[in-house]
Amino acid sequence: MGGQRDVENDAASANSVSGGGFHAPVVQAGAFNGGVHTYYGVSPHTGLPPVTDWPRLDAADPIAFGVRPTRKFADEATLPPYVARDGDALLERRMSAAAEAGGLVLVTGEPLSGKSRTAWVGMLANLPGTTRLLAPAAGTDLRGLPLVLRGRREQPCVIWLDELEGHLGEHGLTPALLADLARLRVPVIATMSDEAYDAHRFGEQVRARVLVGVGAVELTRVWTEAELRRLAGALDEDRRLGDASLWCEDADIAAFLAVGPELWDEWWRARRPNAHPHGHLLVRVAMDLARCGTDDTPVPSSVLREACALYDEGAAQASRESFEDAVAWASKARHGVAGMLLRGAEPDTWRAFPSLHRDAVRHPDAPPVPLGLWLRAMEVVSGNRDLQEVVVDSAQSELEGEADGRPEVGLVLGRLYEATGQDQYAEEWFRHSADAGGVEAAGVVGQVLASRGDVVEALPYLERAAEAGNRYAQGLLVRELVVRAVFWLDRGVGGGSRAAADFRGRLRELIKALPDTVEE
Repeated sequence: MGGQRDVENDAASANSVSGGGFHAPVVQAGAFNGGVHTYYGVSPHTGLPPVTDWPRLDAADPIAFGVRPTRKFADEATLPPYVARDGDALLERRMSAAAEAGGLVLVTGEPLSGKSRTAWVGMLANLPGTTRLLAPAAGTDLRGLPLVLRGRREQPCVIWLDELEGHLGEHGLTPALLADLARLRVPVIATMSDEAYDAHRFGEQVRARVLVGVGAVELTRVWTEAELRRLAGALDEDRRLGDASLWCEDADIAAFLAVGPELWDEWWRARRPNAHPHGHLLVRVAMDLARCGTDDTPVPSSVLREACALYDEGAAQASRESFEDAVAWASKARHGVAGMLLRGAEPDTWRAFPSLHRDAVRHPDAPPVPLGLWLRAMEVVSGNRDLQEVVVDSAQSELEGEADGRPEVGLVLGRLYEATGQDQYAEEWFRHSADAGGVEAAGVVGQVLASRGDVVEALPYLERAAEAGNRYAQGLLVRELVVRAVFWLDRGVGGGSRAAADFRGRLRELIKALPDTVEE
């Protein structure tokens, strides 16, 4: 009888499943009166990590969570110091309220207006450093988030949703989920572009309800006068801020700092033969002219095209791409902000995006400016005395330390000083070049000395230039040698030499036959 009761009990408590397998905990029972509640340790639709695996806010890298990097040199910080924006006071109030009671804090603005940086700094200022941070990828299923958070005990947590539009939908941030997070006193910090916000906030789709009643902290890409004043007060803290203040146009500071590295990296990779070698070279010419001191002076297309010949290896590769295609690629706007080449005020003129030449000045791997480009830079700013002096000062700073043993460097410096009328410095550099073996400079020095009557000192320089084929030096040398010969023949005649008197007569006839000027 006992065995029969066991069989009957087994039959009574047996379960059956039809239509496939059931992979979850089950209750083995015959019958229940009332509802059956089954509790799971983990929601079946969550792949979210436990709170203990979330990084601490004070140890999280903002770059890894969406804050755009700026150019970093040497031992500088990854990001320059934060400059307060006009909306920070409002953001602080909302961050503080969300830290106490949960809720959504949203920062909106144009692309590259600094939304992520501002929101991140607001988190750091208003939440404990021990706060655990979750930054799920766009499209992550967030439905299991409340269950994950219930096991956190007293650990403060925050949800970071950069570009919120990628986290909306029935499996993302919904009004119900936001309410659950508020009950758990977990703040949600999010950013959104103006365009995305308008599309979702005022649309008819269900996801628009998440944004109802959430006042956004709005940022503008163009900085206000008050923000620029605060920037001016921080210039000494970081050279990148100084560059942005000096070179940024239209007060688009955040874009200047954020787009610059993107443009540099794309420009640098474009040098490959199968990329845009001609476009790369055109940008480099414009960038190097700015490094020479032309600043933002627009450069005619013809100058950009002709100056490419000064870059030996680059010019050879550039022939694979047409000039028109190169200009189109280099001037195409990136991130809706600007291209590497910007149009000048005059037709068919260009200049480099300002951050590029500033990065080139400070980048340890930036290639040097070709020597010949310094002279082209002087041509570009001809008529502007102030900029001409800037070019000379820039050249002296860059080239003076390279002049020893390099006659071509001294020649360029001499030409630049000569163009600005600084004859004394020009002569010093021409002589420096000539004494280092420079043939062209030797002809210049010989001519200058001869014009002052320093014939004896001029002769060695003129001879070297004449031997190298300088026709002007050859003619000048002949004249000075004849004059010198007459001088000594006069001395001989005074001593009673008949031969001296004969040669002197012949030379004087020759001198009369020589033209007044000696042309090359």
